[in-house]
Amino acid sequence: MSESARFRLGALAKLVTMIVVAGALVAAMLLPFVGGAGLVARNSSSLLDALPVELTDKTPNGNTKVLAADGSLITEFYDLNRAPVTPDQISPVMKQAIVDIEDSRFYEHNGLDVQGTMRALAKNLAAGRVEEGGSTLTQQLVKQTLLQTATTPEEREAADDQTVGRKLREARLALALEQTYSKDEILTRYLNIAYFGEGAYGIQAAAQKYFSVNAIDLTLPQASVLAGLVQSPTNDDPIIDPEAGKTRRNQVLQRMHDLGHGAGERGDQPLTDQELADLMAAPIAVVEGESPRNGCIDATIGGFFCDYLYNHLTGTLGIDPNQLKSAGWTIQTTMRPDMQAAGDQAVLNTIEMGNSLAGIYTALEPGTGKVLAMSVNRRYGCDVTVDASCESVNLNVAASQGSGSTYKVFTAAAALEAGYGINYSQTTSDPYFSRVFKQNGGTRGAPYGPIGNVGTLPNTLTMHDALTRSSNTYFVALEDTLGSVAGPVSAAQRMGLNLPEEQATQIVEGEMGSFTLGPFATSPLYLASAYSTLAASGTQCDPTPVVQILDAAGQPVLGDDGQPLVKNDNCTAAAIPPGVANTLVNAMTDDVISGTGRNANVPGHQIAGKTGTSQNQYSAAFVGMTPEYAASVMVLNPKENQNVGGYGGNKPATIWRDAMAPILEQGPTREFPPADPAVAAGTKGSGAPAPRPESEGNGNGNGNGGNGGGGGNGGGQAPAPPAAVVPPAADPGAVPPDTNGDGIPG
Repeated sequence: MSESARFRLGALAKLVTMIVVAGALVAAMLLPFVGGAGLVARNSSSLLDALPVELTDKTPNGNTKVLAADGSLITEFYDLNRAPVTPDQISPVMKQAIVDIEDSRFYEHNGLDVQGTMRALAKNLAAGRVEEGGSTLTQQLVKQTLLQTATTPEEREAADDQTVGRKLREARLALALEQTYSKDEILTRYLNIAYFGEGAYGIQAAAQKYFSVNAIDLTLPQASVLAGLVQSPTNDDPIIDPEAGKTRRNQVLQRMHDLGHGAGERGDQPLTDQELADLMAAPIAVVEGESPRNGCIDATIGGFFCDYLYNHLTGTLGIDPNQLKSAGWTIQTTMRPDMQAAGDQAVLNTIEMGNSLAGIYTALEPGTGKVLAMSVNRRYGCDVTVDASCESVNLNVAASQGSGSTYKVFTAAAALEAGYGINYSQTTSDPYFSRVFKQNGGTRGAPYGPIGNVGTLPNTLTMHDALTRSSNTYFVALEDTLGSVAGPVSAAQRMGLNLPEEQATQIVEGEMGSFTLGPFATSPLYLASAYSTLAASGTQCDPTPVVQILDAAGQPVLGDDGQPLVKNDNCTAAAIPPGVANTLVNAMTDDVISGTGRNANVPGHQIAGKTGTSQNQYSAAFVGMTPEYAASVMVLNPKENQNVGGYGGNKPATIWRDAMAPILEQGPTREFPPADPAVAAGTKGSGAPAPRPESEGNGNGNGNGGNGGGGGNGGGQAPAPPAAVVPPAADPGAVPPDTNGDGIPG
């Protein structure tokens, strides 16, 4: 059977179906009158189907837009590329073209047009192809709305079912729709929902895709192309097949000419024969536009931030991914493009793209938890087997290596809370063996040690000096003085380190004295978050990437409780006593002035910070703060153990300075609140020598370590933390004796 014959049979079948539907509908409408007035009253309320909610929305939803803190577009989330427009944002000639080719009696019928349908089917049957729409625009709107809003296979099948029952319901809904909305509203909704090919849903997306213009600026030659696409967007695509597109466009132009339309500003005046001939002879002037960015892999900036945002939306806030991609929301995020760009450049200044070492920079705002930037010397989301610079794991969030001596801050906070002043003095041996913590946990085994410092440090140090010079022996001895690691672990949790309760219990009950030396896999995001609590005078804020979510009408999206989904209630005041936080952060400023972190110094700005290096230099870290910003930098190989070739005071501190200097130089920064005199003085005296245990033991598996990262971390003591990327456990080993804390000459 020829293609033409098959088409004629199909068209005939459609014609028969429409006749049956028309007859059934007329019968349904006339039936009440046959039974008299009582029957009319009883049936009139159910004569038309109630409109489902999908058809009561005035406009279809579009793409969800993701905006940076300055309002610039980061990316969009969508499955169907759509940008709804209002009636006055559509060119009048576009409206005329679609009406003429699809439903020329649109302004005359009430949703059904049996006469027009039969005429169109007869014309299509004679032509051997679809030249004129068979259903009214209102019927097409009903079908496309139900089809595109279907959420199950059953709903999709019901919306597209080729049965008399489905056509009858579609017709009844079309009648109800016409009684509810104006013709212009119906036409606009149709143009917003119709599929025009090339992934473009709706007239605005189509105008952008084919001609790189807005819907309001469409001309007659352009409008006639787009109007011709809705019946067969693939076969008549002018990008794929210019000749087929031209043929279909000319059919639209001919139809408009036949109806006395096409000329004038609104396209409602007649075209002359010569004008028609000139239009039909011209080629289609396609100016193909780019589709909108879609998803985090397409983000204009901050792909790793976008990934964190997406997981926050769908995980923490519980938004259904399908809803996120089709709701037409506007998501206002916390990311600052200037900080993101500065961070991106800073990591690349020190570690080139594609290097096996990852430079990871993460910045937050103290007191709010707003995530300001997430930079890595990687491209987000692409295939690492194709490009070594690609990364699909969010290294800013994942915990893959320890951050070394950055954990000493938690021990210091616990000691200050317990009444030990910032100048609390201790005398320790080097190497040092703990008198409290044991090799194998609890009361079993030899004492934990030996713990050593990098280079030569005084045996007697104050807490202030021990922070600045990153003494390992001092802080293990300080844990001994506290008598338990419970205080430091509690401080870390309250500050926001995101230490799971199960792991915290394991550390405390296992008496893991290595905690203060930071051997545990640590998330760069939550490390920065914990330090931001100090910068905010003890106010702990959970990290958040979003300020608010607005619906298509510009109103806050509500949760199940009827309140805005984004509540901005992520902060806890005095998670750490303000006096403790202020005293500690003031002491930490010396680390950036004269200590292990001085490579991070930006002259003219008060900065507090701490360096860290893990066992065998498998990672290095620096965390720095001002009252306005807190940012962590970690350098590590996320795939396997690799010596990073330095300490926290080297690459990480340099990256921090390069990222923050252009931001700090934009304007004056505040100074931290002064130390609390009572907290600084303490109540426990000046301290005393830390005694050695009766038996020093052999230090199995502990190593001497290094100041910057707390090398002697008792590698075997660390429990395996839940982490997105967990390389092999670090082996113990010695570090060079010629450096003092993170690679700063001693």
